[in-house]
Amino acid sequence: MKLKLWELSLLVALVITLLWGALLDQRQQDLSDRIIRLHMLAHTDDDLDQTLKYHVRDEVRGMVTSLVSAAPDRASAEAEILAHLDEINSVAEAAVAAMDYHVPVRAVLTRESSPTRAYETFTLPAGFYTALRIEIGAAEGQNWWCVVFPPLCLDVATSGNAFEDLDLEDVEVALLTGESSGITMRFWALERIETLRARFR
Repeated sequence: MKLKLWELSLLVALVITLLWGALLDQRQQDLSDRIIRLHMLAHTDDDLDQTLKYHVRDEVRGMVTSLVSAAPDRASAEAEILAHLDEINSVAEAAVAAMDYHVPVRAVLTRESSPTRAYETFTLPAGFYTALRIEIGAAEGQNWWCVVFPPLCLDVATSGNAFEDLDLEDVEVALLTGESSGITMRFWALERIETLRARFR
């Protein structure tokens, strides 16, 4: 049976979408292999707990940025963080105590899924990333994310040549910054891919 023109068009569009999705997925995986994120989880959504989260964030971010500032690649940065994980946990605990709180803190380096996240001057597509996860208390409050390696958490690092250390191709910079047409569609496609993948894990 011959396909109608509209049926053929839909089939071609489906094939193109699947191939494009596979390409985007590979680009995201390549990107995630070069990045370490900082993921802060507040005790609750209470205003005081959110304030505590930001206080702990500032202390941890400063320490971790110093640790990884000389690392030549993600693997080296990850090794530095792992070697000092107990110290990072202690810094977070001290930050909590300094605010006169009495809740536990847990620091762990893990691999976790994240939706598309928009930052001040760039956006990270949905996908799995290595993350330094700081859980404060019940860790049931709003999250806070940034990129700790390379150190894109800092305002001075989110200007001009923020992505030079990543050695990105032009298409990957475009994926981060949105400096190409169709970027919203690309992020949408990546989120759909990650949603489907999560269902089968």
